[in-house]
Formats: sequence, C-alpha cells, structure tokens
Amino acid sequence: MQLKSFCPLKMNHKLDGLVFGLIISVLLLIHTREGQSQESNLPQIIKAMLGDDVVLPCHIKASEDPSQITIEWGRPDLKPRFVYVWHNQKEYLTDQNTAYIGRASLFHDKLNDGDVSLKLSNVTHSDNGKYRCYNLKDKTEYLVQLLVGSVSSPGISLAGLDTSSGRVILDCSCAGWYPEPEVVWLHGEGNIISAGPPETITDSDGVYNVSSRVTVEKRHNNYFTCRLQQKDINQTKETHIHIPDDFFIVQSDCSVSIGFNVVFALMLVFGVFFFIRMKQQSKKVKPNEELNQLMQDEKQKTKKSKLQEQLKRRTEEQEITDQQIQKLKDTLEKLKEQKKTLTDKKEKAVKELEENDSELKEIVEVNGYSKLKEIIIGIRHYLLDKTEDPQCLELMTEKLIKITEDEVNSLQEIEERIGNHITELQKKLKEMETKT
Repeated sequence: MQLKSFCPLKMNHKLDGLVFGLIISVLLLIHTREGQSQESNLPQIIKAMLGDDVVLPCHIKASEDPSQITIEWGRPDLKPRFVYVWHNQKEYLTDQNTAYIGRASLFHDKLNDGDVSLKLSNVTHSDNGKYRCYNLKDKTEYLVQLLVGSVSSPGISLAGLDTSSGRVILDCSCAGWYPEPEVVWLHGEGNIISAGPPETITDSDGVYNVSSRVTVEKRHNNYFTCRLQQKDINQTKETHIHIPDDFFIVQSDCSVSIGFNVVFALMLVFGVFFFIRMKQQSKKVKPNEELNQLMQDEKQKTKKSKLQEQLKRRTEEQEITDQQIQKLKDTLEKLKEQKKTLTDKKEKAVKELEENDSELKEIVEVNGYSKLKEIIIGIRHYLLDKTEDPQCLELMTEKLIKITEDEVNSLQEIEERIGNHITELQKKLKEMETKT
C-alpha cells in the first residue's frame, strides 16, 4: 500500500478529523505488521544523562516530495506505543503516548535530506528502552537503544568500632545511580581495601540506592576513599574521609566505647540525611515545553500530581528530621547527666586527696609511724588514679556534647529549609486549585 492511497480520503470532505485519524492509525498498524516480516537490525546504543536532550539517529532515502514522508517513532513496550508520528508534512498527535507530549520532535529542515532523527528533551529514567524508527513508504525500520544514566556523589560516615581490635567501621551510601554502580574502597595510598558486597535497593524507576561497609585499621595517614564507578555510562564519583588517631583507641583505654556509642548514633543520622539530600539531587523537575491548548488540562493534572507527590515526600522527610532531632536531644541530656556524674566523682576524689595530704603532713616520722605514712602514700597514689579516670571521661563527654549540639543545630536548619519548601509547595497547589 503506497502513501498516495491517503489522497482520496483527504479529498472526501464528508470524513471528519476523528475518522481520518482512526484510518491513519489502522493503516500504520497494518504496515507495522508488514514491516515486522523484514529482518531486524541490531539496535544502536545511545547514552545520555538524566535531564539531557538527546538525538536518536535515523535516516531514510532523500525525497523530492515531502508529502510522501511518513515516519513512525515508537516503543513496542508502551501503550500506546507511538512516541512521535510525522505524516502529510505535520505532526500526528492523536495517538501519541502522553509521556512524550512536548518532548519529542524531528528536525524539519533536514527531512528532505532523509534525516528523520528524533530529538527527546529532558530525558528521564522512564525513557530507557528500545525505540523503532519505521518508514511507512519503504517498510523499513531502524532500532535504537536509549540508556539514560544518573549519578550522585557518595557520602562516608562512621558506622561503629570493633572494640576487640580497635578498628573503625565505615559506611559509604549513595542514592540515584543508574545503571547499578561498582563500589570500591581505597587506602590513602590508592590500594584497594577488601570489602563485602554492597547492599542495593531500587525505586519505582529502577534507580539504585547503594550502601557499602568496610572495617579499617589505623594507618600512617588514616585517609580512606569510597569510589563509585559505572563503566556503561563512563561515570566515576568518589568521596574521602580522614579518621583521627583517637578513634582507633581500644575500648579499655579511657572508656572510648562510651564515645563511640554516641558517634555511632550521630553517624546514623548523617547517613539518613545524606540519603535524603542525594535523593533530592537525583530528581529533576521537567521544564514546561511548548504545548498546544488541547493538552493544557492534562498537563495541569500531571503537574498537580507531581506537586502533591513532592509535598508528601517532603512532609515525610520533615517527620524523619523531627525524630532524629529528638533522638539527638535525648542523647544530649544523657551526656550532660553523665558529665555531671563524672564531675561529682572527680570533685569527690580531689577532696579525698586533699584530706589525705592533710593527714600525711600531720604524721610525725617516729618509730612505729613510718609504716602508717607508707600506707597513706599508697592511698594517695590510688586517689590520684581515681581523679584522672573521671577527668579523662569528662573531657571525652564534653567533646561529644559539642558534636551533638552542633548536629542538632544543623538538623534544625535542614528542618527549617524543608518547612519552607513545604510551604512553597502548598502555596503552588492552592494557586492551581484556585485557577481550576
């Protein structure tokens, strides 16, 4: 069936636009089935990053008559499958898949040269798939595989302490990667550190959130690197961390385990909010394209749905922030109580030491009392040890109180920004509801 078979239909003024569109759809389906009998070529792989504009190449024989060009770009896995259709020197939008409205186009000035490549704007992960360029006149097809990748920078946090060996456990987390990345840990010298397989989860778009842990020992510089790499899209991201020597002290030395319990809780908070920030960075809002008036209502509904979804997500983040702030405040109160207890112990030990020194001065070095003086001197050394222990723990507790207070302030700032964003989203939704 040739394209010119459409001409008599066009001249029949009794057929309205709806019937004409239906006939075109039926004929496209018939020719698609005929074209499927040909041998399929292997798809060319086109790579892009989230939010980019991309061109899917396709070329046909140059035509002297533009009206003879009918091109269907489609995806067999979608319903409707039509991504973009060009017929009779204009766009055919009746059966176009709504996901591509306003984002798909041809280069009109190149059509006569046979260039029918498809331009997709602001690509997302849902655009991943196999595209079919079908020439209705020649019944030929060309396949293109689109791979939309996305990356984000990883974050490293302290996850705990191996008290038996004094080694530190590190956690590396990252959200918003596609395809799935490889995680590599490195020493400061660039040597790979052996680590177990990472934990991965995927969201509704198949995007990967990755977490990996490794146990490290004290080195001469204590610099460590978490690197994520994806060879298919040629992307690498890495983050470095320096661990102070004090964090490698074994539990028995100055009761470091008390500090690490708090540090562990703090690092869990860091991990949660790093995940939230990375998730926010991996999401991009689609810009408004030139849409015709007929699709304006549908676009408004989609935009409102996205705003509601974003509002729900930000509200959940605010609740998580509130919970983490409360946990840190509870921890802060416990630390302050611990510091008071340690201060009381230190003051009591100092007082006992002063009393012991006073008694020691009153002892006269005569026969029968030298042994007593020797005993009191031994007690003095014991009291000195008791003074040093609470003092050491008190200093550690003060440091942890400062870290906790700083983190509470930081989380409260994040909570304020989230609250401002929620207010902004609610305002936009209210404006949309007022217009409708």
